[in-house]
Parts: sequence; structure tokens; C-alpha cells
Amino acid sequence: MMLLGCGSPAQRILTQVKHGLSLVRSSEMCVRLPLRQGRAGNFRNFAVSEATQTVRGRGVPGEGISLLLRVSIGTGCFLTVKALTTPVFSECKAHKPAKEIYDRRLGAEDSKDTKDPPFDWLAFWYLLKPQLHHFLAAVVSALVVSLANIQVPILLGEVVNVVARFTSEAAREGRSFPQEIAAPVLKLVKYYFIQAAFTLSYISFLTRMGERIADDLRKQLFATLLKQDMAFYDQHKTGELVNRLTADVQDFKSSFKLCISQGMRSVTQIIGCGISLYMISPQLAGLTGVFVPVVIGVGTALGSLLRSLSREAQHQVARATAVADECLANMRTVRAFAMEDSEKNLFTQELDKSRQLNEALGMGIGIFQAGSNLFLNGIVLGCLWCGGQLMATSQLQPGDLMSFLVAAQTIQKSLAQLGIMFGTYVRGISAGARVFEYIKLQPTIPMKGGKIIPYHTLMGNIEFRNVSFAYPTRSNQEVLHDFSLSIPAGSIVALVGVSGGGKSTVAQLLERFYDVSSGSITIDGEDLRSLDPSWLRGRVIGFINQEPVLFATSIMENIRYGFPGATDAEVFMCSR
Repeated sequence: MMLLGCGSPAQRILTQVKHGLSLVRSSEMCVRLPLRQGRAGNFRNFAVSEATQTVRGRGVPGEGISLLLRVSIGTGCFLTVKALTTPVFSECKAHKPAKEIYDRRLGAEDSKDTKDPPFDWLAFWYLLKPQLHHFLAAVVSALVVSLANIQVPILLGEVVNVVARFTSEAAREGRSFPQEIAAPVLKLVKYYFIQAAFTLSYISFLTRMGERIADDLRKQLFATLLKQDMAFYDQHKTGELVNRLTADVQDFKSSFKLCISQGMRSVTQIIGCGISLYMISPQLAGLTGVFVPVVIGVGTALGSLLRSLSREAQHQVARATAVADECLANMRTVRAFAMEDSEKNLFTQELDKSRQLNEALGMGIGIFQAGSNLFLNGIVLGCLWCGGQLMATSQLQPGDLMSFLVAAQTIQKSLAQLGIMFGTYVRGISAGARVFEYIKLQPTIPMKGGKIIPYHTLMGNIEFRNVSFAYPTRSNQEVLHDFSLSIPAGSIVALVGVSGGGKSTVAQLLERFYDVSSGSITIDGEDLRSLDPSWLRGRVIGFINQEPVLFATSIMENIRYGFPGATDAEVFMCSR
């Protein structure tokens, strides 16, 4: 039973009592309240009897109930009404805290497993195979650049040795300085040109390969998304899907290019320069080799913590983006209920969490980089001190010390690049895994395939036989239960019912956006599940949504959308 609080007989009588009963007409009671049948009957009987007594008391002057008795009756009336209605009213007027509302809105996102799926290396190989020649050319070019970078410190040391020899009086008695310096300088210039040429080569090949792989990946992903069931779109937000097409593919492409270019170069330079260090001075190389593993071990431990924090920050950014996307996509609903401030607060809350995580991540990266630079610079300073001692005892030439320091600096930069590259690799692998996860999805309702009823035999008799259905996202809430309906060919049928009763669901089942849980839907006796879905939707059933969507083109093209081959005359005739 539904009771309108402001219009009940008891309330009209109670408002005549002037002793503390004015709160009865407050806005808290001016709502439609569901009362249990027993309480409703008691309330009705109480209201009638109390109204009779009150009218009698006020209608006979001098013989009515005394003021004390009248106050007692009014107070008892008030307490009885409050006892009957307080549980119901408190439930209706209670406002949930903002955090609880936000948690409910974001509960589905929190319940999802934030663990990334495994990367599909086989799918990546099929994607890379057409671009294999570009890949090999880029790898070879990157290796050549790395080998050139290894030779540069050695040649710089030779140049410094020539300069150092000509600072003494004895060296000036022989050949001239240009003659002595020419050979090492020409070698150095040659390697500089090799370095520049192959840098251009590997960047060009990597760019071409990366863009083509990203293009193929987006095409495959978009084609897969177009084939998915409507249940898939019920479970995934539009912002999430667009993020896969844009940000995830971009992250994967950038990470792949960086790993090939920087990864190959850094590893080659670390190995080559390490050998050069040992050949230049085994003593200094041993000193450096003692401390470098410590840096790598500490960096690996800190990097693991930073990767976990980075992954959490990425998920939080995705949540904030999803909130904004959901709000903007449903702006009419937000505006209709004046929920702009609530949506702004929700977005601000999620954005603040994202900011805090990214600030913590930035602080961690700063500590990691500062500590690494301090430690590595300390190693360089130690090499200078030890190298000076070796030079003082004539065990090391100035050019050799110069070569050692440049090679050590190259190793330092390569290690830093590997640290950055590893974080990029993790982010790229995670993004690629999410993209490949969607590409591998197979719809439960195929886009094509099945029987096509010949046009000359198609009548259009539609029948729903004992259909039961629940949406996949709410499988425990049946929308239709044992529903039957027969629509003869050529007839016009309107489904009338309360909101949420399943009217739109019937139309969506007829379009086979979903398959029924039980029962069957037939057209001319043919089960809908045996018919070709593309033929059914494109040639048999015309579907107009409750809120038609306009694509970003002309009105004529929007009208022609369902039938691209329609002429202008047919479009004009249709639009009249």
C-alpha cells in the first residue's frame, strides 16, 4: 500500500493540535511511503477514531474535553504516529555519506582483478613477422652505433696522449703536431660519421616498423570490438575501450621502439666498454667492478617497488578517466537530477588519489635517480683519485685515464638507460597484454553465418515462446519470465507497461543483441538463433533506439546510415 504523507486524514487532524505537533507537515513526511499492510490498517483505524473524537470535542462548546486531556490525546497521537512511521521515514530520508555513494559507484571497478593478463608472444610474432626486415635492419643499425660508441673513448684517449706528448720538449724535436694528431683525429671523425649515419638508419627503420605495427594492432582491435556482443559493452565502459585503442597501443609502440633502440645499444655498450676498461687498466676496472653490482642490486629492489606503485597509479588514472567519461556521456541525466556538484566531487576525489600516487611515484623515482647518480659519480671520483696515483707512478698514461673515464661514463649512462627502459618495458608489456587480451576475445553471438529466409517466402510472423531472460551483468534478476507473444505478419503492436518492465528488452531480443536464457523466438517458424545475424539486422528488422544517436556527419548521411546504397531521392522521401 502507498501512503501520501501530506494528504492523510490523520495528518490533517493532527495539524489542528497546536502543542508541538507542527513538525508533522515537515518535508520529511511529504513523500510516498510504502507501509506494511498491518501498519496501514492500524493507521487508518486510528486516524478515523481520533478524528471523530477531536471534531466532537471542538464542536460542543463548554462540554468538550479539557485542555489537559486534549494535550494528552495530542501527545499520544503524535507518539503513536511516530512509532508507526519512524522506521519507514528514517529509511526514506536517510542520506548516505558521500564516500559510501562513491564506493558504490566505483565498486565494480574495485572488484575487477587489477592483475594484468600474460603477454601473448605468439600473437606479437604474427604481428611482427610482416615487418621482420625492418626489425632486423633496425637491430643491425643499433649494434653498429653501439660499436662506434665503444671505439670513441679509445680514440679520444689516443688524441689526449698525442697532446700530452707534445707538451714535453723531447716530443717537439720529432714530427709536427698536425702530423701526429691527424691519424687519431681522422679515425675519430670516421666513427662520428658512422655513428650519425646508422643512428639515422635505425631511427627510420624503427619508426616505420613501429607505426605499421601500431596501425595493424589498432585495426585488429577495432575489428574485434565491433564483433563483440552487447553484453561485452554492458560490462566495459566506453572510456576503457577507447583507452585500449589509443593509450595502450601508443604505450606498447613506444616501449617496443625504446627497447630495440636503447636496449640493444645499452647492453652492447656495457659489455664492450667493460672489456675496454679491463684492457685499459685492470686495477681501475677491478675497483669499478666491485661497486657496480651493488648499484644494480639496490636499483633492482627499488625498481620493483616503483613498478608496483606505477601500476597502481595507472589503474587510478583509469578510474578517474572512467568517472569523467561516464559523467560526460550521461550529461542529460546528471543535469536532470542536478548532480553536477556530486560528479565534480567524485571526479576530484579520484583525481586526488591519482595525484597522491603519482607524487609518491615521482618522489621514489627522484630518490632512486639521486642515489644512483651520487653513487656512480662517487665511483668516477674514486677512479680519478686512483688513476692519479697510477699516473704518478707511471703505470697509466693521461690518455688512458681519459679513455677510462669516458668509457665508465658510457657505462653509467647505459645503466641509467637500462633502468628507464626496464620501467618502460613493464608498462609496454602490460599495455600490450591488455590489447592482445581483447583481440583474442570471441563473441558468443557470431556476426555472420546461419540461415537466410528467401525474400519471396519471408512473411514476418514473430513469436516469443516461453521466453525467460536476464541481462548478463545482472544474471540474478530476470527481466522476462515465461514470456509469450505472437505478432502476426503485417500487424502493428505496441507494448505498454511500467518503466523497467521489459519493453525495450523484447525489441533487443528480437534484434538478437542477446540470446534468451530459455524458450525461443521465431520468425516464420525459424528459430532466431539459426538465422544469419547480419541478414536479420540489416535486411529484416528495422530498429530505432529510444534516443537516436547522430554521427558526426550530415543529416542525409545519418538517414542513409542503415542503407548506404540509398539514393538522395529515397532519403528525401524517407525524411518526409
